[in-house]
Amino acid sequence: MLRVAPILLLVCAACGVVEQPKSADTVAAYEVPLPTASDKRHFLALLTEKAEAAGFHVDAATNDELRVASEVSPQTFSATVWRGKDDDEPIASAMDFQDRLGRVWISFSRGQDPVQSSQFRASLMPAIQDGWPETASLPIMPNGSIPLASDLVRTPNGYVVDPLAAKTYEARRSIERP
Repeated sequence: MLRVAPILLLVCAACGVVEQPKSADTVAAYEVPLPTASDKRHFLALLTEKAEAAGFHVDAATNDELRVASEVSPQTFSATVWRGKDDDEPIASAMDFQDRLGRVWISFSRGQDPVQSSQFRASLMPAIQDGWPETASLPIMPNGSIPLASDLVRTPNGYVVDPLAAKTYEARRSIERP
C-alpha cells in the first residue's frame, strides 16, 4: 500500500478543474411556461421541427425516465438539442425542476459553429414566444451560470437577479499567491 500512495498522490495532483471550451458557453436562456402535458408535447414538437431544419436532432426523456429522475428531484420535462448523429455537441437544453415545475428553462450554447447555433436560436425563439407569450429571458452570469429561481425577480423585460442575491453571482477574482 505504501508503494501505491505516491502514485495516487501524483495522479490526484494532476487532477484539477478543466476549463470548458468556448463552444460550451451559455449565450442565451429563457423560461417557457409549459403547465400542461399538451403544452409540453407542442413545445417538444416545435423544438424537434426547428432542430431538424437546422441539421440537429432532439433527445427527450420519456415519461418513465422522468418518473425515475423525479425520485431524486421532481421533473416533468427534459430535452436536449444535439449536433451530430452521435450527440457530438449539445446546442440547447430544456428542462424543469422541483422549484419550477411547468416552467421549462431552455438554454443555448455558443456551439462549435456559432453562426449555425445562432440561426437555430433565431428561428426557434419567435415561434416559442408566439406559442407562449409569457416566455421570459433569464440572465446569464459572468461565470456562465443561470441564477437559482429563488434569486430571480420577474420584470416586464424578463428576469433579473434579486439585488440581495447579486453578490453571490459576481465573477470571482483569482487568488494571488505569494
